[in-house]
Amino acid sequence: MNNDWMTALTCKPDLAIKKTAATRQDQLTKPRGSLGCLEELAIRLAALQHMQQPCADKVRIVVFAGDHGVVEEGVSTYPQSVTVEMVRNFARGGAAISVLAKELNATLEVVNVGTVSDPGELSGVLDQRVCDGTDNMTRSPAMNEQQLVRALQTGRDAVNRAVEEKTNIFIGGEMGIGNTTAASAMACAILNRSAADLVGPGTGLDDKGVKHKRAVIDKALAFHGEALDDPLEALRCVGGFEIASLTGAYIACAQAGMPALVDGFIASAAALTACQLNAGVEDWLMYSHVSFEPGHRTILQAQRVTPLIDMKLRLGEGSGAAVVVPLIRLACALHNNMATFEEAGVKDKTSRHDSI
Repeated sequence: MNNDWMTALTCKPDLAIKKTAATRQDQLTKPRGSLGCLEELAIRLAALQHMQQPCADKVRIVVFAGDHGVVEEGVSTYPQSVTVEMVRNFARGGAAISVLAKELNATLEVVNVGTVSDPGELSGVLDQRVCDGTDNMTRSPAMNEQQLVRALQTGRDAVNRAVEEKTNIFIGGEMGIGNTTAASAMACAILNRSAADLVGPGTGLDDKGVKHKRAVIDKALAFHGEALDDPLEALRCVGGFEIASLTGAYIACAQAGMPALVDGFIASAAALTACQLNAGVEDWLMYSHVSFEPGHRTILQAQRVTPLIDMKLRLGEGSGAAVVVPLIRLACALHNNMATFEEAGVKDKTSRHDSI
């Protein structure tokens, strides 16, 4: 098993359908552009799905869970044991993403890609643990090469299952105490920024804790040095199993022609990495929201993307992306079901269009 698949060609949006969808939006009984981003969203989704009538009925949410060795440096207010307890909470249906998935009638799959302890057999949880958590990035690479390959493949496999289920939109989520540290370190490495530019409170650190977290990340960046110039090595050295799985998933989505709705800071760090590894991935990513975690805006600006909402969310789990699904469904319904001026019997389109 190797990583050669990651650089394979991605699918392309259908530009002819995009043009047709844009023309239809101009013919609907409303002033041109009056539905703002909902119009743009429907047009883009039509092009990605290669369908005149875009659809967001079948949503699949995959949450990848893994632990981080850097937690022993005191970068989180919570112990690593919380990760595996949250995996159990996902299985019981008590987590935010569990509730959201149920309300959306979306399929929820949880993949344990590397918790420190084994939660045992759980309904709805796939045990694909690469290892008992990553190593401490300040002392060694977080993963060895074989572990990285497995974690990336885990994300690819999750997308293959989504394809088999004829999923319309893929949402990747994550859970892992310490993963804002890993995501921050990765973004710093790829964007050539200091920890002070990206690091925030994570699970609730105070100012002293944030300063310490920044120092830990700077220590890791200095330790790995020029190796971090390669995005794949950056992922291996300072990333995490769940972040690698998300990275692999985004690449696989683009190769399978499946739109992916990107969640918050952690997911966006993985998306940033995926785009560095395969430029074609960018077309297939839709960014759901702006995380309250400060580094997220830096990543979004670097990617030159505008997310759909800003509600100060910072939970993770794929929850921010799930919250946006109803907006996407409404955008599709408006695009597909509104009457055109001709259908509505409005003969003087120009004057009526301007006066609505």
